[in-house]
Formats: sequence, C-alpha cells, structure tokens
Amino acid sequence: MKLVFATNNKHKLEEMRAILGGKVELLSLADIGCEDDIPETAETLEGNALIKARHIYEKYYLSCFADDTGLEVDALGGAPGVYSARYAGENNDSEANMQKLLQNLTGKSDRHAQFRTVIALIIDGEEKLFDGVVRGEIATERKGEAGFGYDPVFVPEGYDASFAQMPSEQKNAISHRSRAASALNDYLQTL
Repeated sequence: MKLVFATNNKHKLEEMRAILGGKVELLSLADIGCEDDIPETAETLEGNALIKARHIYEKYYLSCFADDTGLEVDALGGAPGVYSARYAGENNDSEANMQKLLQNLTGKSDRHAQFRTVIALIIDGEEKLFDGVVRGEIATERKGEAGFGYDPVFVPEGYDASFAQMPSEQKNAISHRSRAASALNDYLQTL
C-alpha cells in the first residue's frame, strides 16, 4: 500500500518509516511534488492533523496521513501543546523552544509532562484519527544529542535517559509517535 505522509520533516519521515517497516510505501510531500506551505491554524492537534491530511487528499486525490505533535506540560496548563513547534516564536528553532520551556519551569517542582501525537488518516475519503501518548517529565537541563525538538529535555516514565540519549530503536519503541503509528498500522492491517 502507498500512503503519503504529509511532511517534509526528514526526522519524522525516518522515524515513521522505521515504525511502519516495509508494510507501507511511505511517500513524503517532496515525493509527490508538493511544495505547499500548509497552515496549521487549528486550536487542537486533531484539527491541525486533519487540515494537513485534507489538503493533500483534496489537491492530489491520494490516500494520506498527517500528524501533529505537542508537548503538554502539567505545570504550564498543557502548554506549549499545539504551539510546541513555535513556542519561542515563529522564527525560532528547537533550541529557543527548549530554552523558553526550561525558563518557564524555573522554580516549579511539578515537571510532569506528556508528548502526544495525533495522526489523521484519509483513505478513499474516509477519515480516521489515531492518538499516541507517552508520559514523562521535563529535565532541568539538556541531556543528549540525538533526536529532535524537545527530545533532550524529555525523560519518559520509567527511564533515566532523555529521548535524545536513547538509541533511535529504543525511542521508537516507546514514543508517542510510535504509539499513534502502531494504532494506525493495526488499522491498516485490517484493510
């Protein structure tokens, strides 16, 4: 089965290909010649994932899926959440986002958080949503060089290492994206 993953993020694409294995031929936006900047204007992860998937399906008529991921920190009322990628502002990067997060948690004892991924799948016009969550806490400083986004400051429950300190196989086995992808994969196996 061929599916378009509505992303040009190489890290996400590699991670998803590793999670889904060879069961699905995964195409990126670049693979289908899509250079559109798809705005993520929804107030929820579900809404943003659906915006991206619907854009691809309606423009290219290809079965596809899109995801949106957020880091939800308890002490910050669920922030940065849907704004995780642009937490420190539109023109900032992961490093700036992490620094703002650590600064906002200064002096807070509750560092519990969760990563949540929502995948929106559209096959032949039928929409399905899949959710994946991993609980953990925010470290007081960066740990590790691997991964991307907030991985250096997120320590999953039951582990001493951050996502950025883990080998990719270990992270992929327990991550929010892998849990959502597993639910997606289970559904694809029924087709």
